[in-house]
Amino acid sequence: MSSPIPEPEQEQSFLSHLIELRQRLVRAALSVLIVFLALTPFMREIFDLLSQPLLVALPAGTKLLATGVITPFMVPLKVTLFVAFLIALPFVLYQAWAFVAPGLYQHEKKLAGPMIFSAVLMFFLGMAYCYFVVFGFVFKFIAGFAPTTVNVAPDIEAYFGFVLGMFLAFGLTFEVPIVVVLLARFGIADVERLKVARPYVIVGAFIIAAIFTPPDVLSQLLLAIPLCLLYELGIFLARFVGRRKPDEAPAAGDAS
Repeated sequence: MSSPIPEPEQEQSFLSHLIELRQRLVRAALSVLIVFLALTPFMREIFDLLSQPLLVALPAGTKLLATGVITPFMVPLKVTLFVAFLIALPFVLYQAWAFVAPGLYQHEKKLAGPMIFSAVLMFFLGMAYCYFVVFGFVFKFIAGFAPTTVNVAPDIEAYFGFVLGMFLAFGLTFEVPIVVVLLARFGIADVERLKVARPYVIVGAFIIAAIFTPPDVLSQLLLAIPLCLLYELGIFLARFVGRRKPDEAPAAGDAS
């Protein structure tokens, strides 16, 4: 039986972990800041790119409104900061991985790396699907209901809030296969149970779509249908991943 670690060594180890955590957080924040500063001269172009799907759906010559005094400056600034975070996200996640990796078992390291990469990739795919597919259909659908006597010119702050919410909704939706694979991998739910849960997932998909999308059928279908398809993709991938085998259980001294 191993002897307990002396108290001074425990305190020293705890302090070293705090120092390393601070260093990792500083590096992650600096990466976002550096990318943000590099993108700052292009704030207007970045916001114009973000607003393009809406402007295409509106009558030619339509411009967005800025009702606040500093809104024309703050909203493009927020958009640029959001884009900078997305660009720096791989490095930010690497810092988080480098901090927790020494405490993981070898089999956990082998699983965590591909899962993190896949999660980031699927989140970006969800945002791309939202930007290139969903926005085009939704904005044209909504603009088509506007009376001819109404001048449709949304406020840029409200538009940014809407876009951010939609990006998060679709980005998280595209994480469904990752979640399903992890459930199967850790034995929480096997493939058969996942199949049995399919009707509940379909109902839940439409409920989630009704909550996180505009109150029109088209928007809800554009979120609910991919969610159901991604769930099926997760079931398909779970067949190959399977549950962790007994010989993969962590052994003494496996952690590094």
